[in-house]
Amino acid sequence: MSAPLDIPDRFNLADHFVDRHLREGCADKVAIVCGNRQLTYGNMVELMNRAGNGLLAAGVQQEQRVLLVLPDTPEFAAAYFGAMKIGAVPVPTSTAVRSADYAYFLSESRARATIVHSSVLGEFALALAQRHSPKVIVCGERVSGYVHWDDFVENGCDELESAPTSKDDAAFWLWTSGSTGRPKAAVHLHQDWIHCCEAYARRVLNIGPLDKTFSSSKLFHAYGLGNGLMFPFHVGATTVLFPDRPQAKSILEQVETHHPTLFFSVPTLYAAMLQDVELGKRYDLSSLRLAVSAAEPLPAEIYRRWKDRLGIEILDGIGSTEVLHIYISARAGNVRAGSTGQAVPGYELAIVDNEGQAVPQGAIGDLLVSGPSTAQCYWNRRDLSNDRMRGRWFSTGDKYTVDEDGFYWYSGRSDDMFRVSGQWVSPAEVEGTLAEHPCVLESAVIAYEEETRVHTPKAYVVLRNAYNASPELARELQDFVKERISRHKYPRRIEFLEELPKTAAGKVLRYKLREMNRRSGITLSQGS
Repeated sequence: MSAPLDIPDRFNLADHFVDRHLREGCADKVAIVCGNRQLTYGNMVELMNRAGNGLLAAGVQQEQRVLLVLPDTPEFAAAYFGAMKIGAVPVPTSTAVRSADYAYFLSESRARATIVHSSVLGEFALALAQRHSPKVIVCGERVSGYVHWDDFVENGCDELESAPTSKDDAAFWLWTSGSTGRPKAAVHLHQDWIHCCEAYARRVLNIGPLDKTFSSSKLFHAYGLGNGLMFPFHVGATTVLFPDRPQAKSILEQVETHHPTLFFSVPTLYAAMLQDVELGKRYDLSSLRLAVSAAEPLPAEIYRRWKDRLGIEILDGIGSTEVLHIYISARAGNVRAGSTGQAVPGYELAIVDNEGQAVPQGAIGDLLVSGPSTAQCYWNRRDLSNDRMRGRWFSTGDKYTVDEDGFYWYSGRSDDMFRVSGQWVSPAEVEGTLAEHPCVLESAVIAYEEETRVHTPKAYVVLRNAYNASPELARELQDFVKERISRHKYPRRIEFLEELPKTAAGKVLRYKLREMNRRSGITLSQGS
């Protein structure tokens, strides 16, 4: 464990991440590139202050929530930092959900104000009709009946004193993915991002002011927020923001156009980008010194193909909304394909059994993490907070093993593991094996309940473009898995899909696969 950081009791996150750069003489340094727009740190201080003053004029007080429903743009950054500068609590929220979800987010957060983009106002307006309406500011196109962002910031003063917040005051909320139910809000403090930036961004990525970051994952969730905003702003670097939907071609074009040095994405997109490259499309990615993957385990085969084709290492990692960012990561020059890596400095890990006792080395157990960036609690979820946040430990819900060198190997989510013939099956291991077959773009494995009530592995497989689904191909994949890992782990059933259901963060929604009772696609019955 490294020595704790010396953070003063009186501490405002926005002052450190934005105002500080002016005091250090970096007002003219480019902070954000977004399409044809460039904003310096000086521009960002002014825009942040105007947004903060606008919120004060709208009646927002310290500790009250401000819902942000915005794409990745400078306005997001200004609203996020501006809210925290006045001591309010920004709550970044997805732009890709429906009105019922927005109604829930409004009710759960009790937001005093909302800053929303015009492209999602149709869905959001339906939610407003279901509860007392907060103050609404609209970015993008002007919409009659709503205050427009340009007027909102134009009317605000460009000077603003930081609220006298404590390092232990609530600073922002982040919604969990909600893959097994309604999203929950993890309440984070003003000091939390500092720990992630120092422990991971500096000590693992070696980020500095000359770097330029680009994240395909969006700012409304923890992984994208760290990658695309907090890490570069911590060191006075530059970030590339991309407000559109992340697709392989557009993401590769952004890298080629803007020349980032650090790139952050998820395994699904790495696989799709590889498919583009392997079809002969050429992109100049020479600016990249490192790539990072999280949200789902990175299959060893994807890592190897990416490095062989492009000469760039992908550092796999695992983090969580509750711990804010990555706490296990591979290291540049020391990657073991298929392993998540080693503990990030400042974070302590334990692998335990159902009774909370440490398991032997190499055995599968539940992963616990202890670190300085863990959320204070889940909002309005006392029992769940007590269950998951156990003193200094957070129960991640992930199954892991660790080897003699301190490398951690993912075995699945605690509720995804299942037994076949009395032996554990890790969906991640089967998925990683399937990924080695040239026809497989991605896959997800779940426990399938047979008529005998026993469980066997079933694989949902998305094929690469050059391949067509067939019973013969399904049998070939079964044999492929049998030849590489223990026979009891091979998928007795295989169903081909056009795409896997996922969260906005790129995580597979396994509960949706479990709920699928249809027999579309090609499915093999249990084999021998």
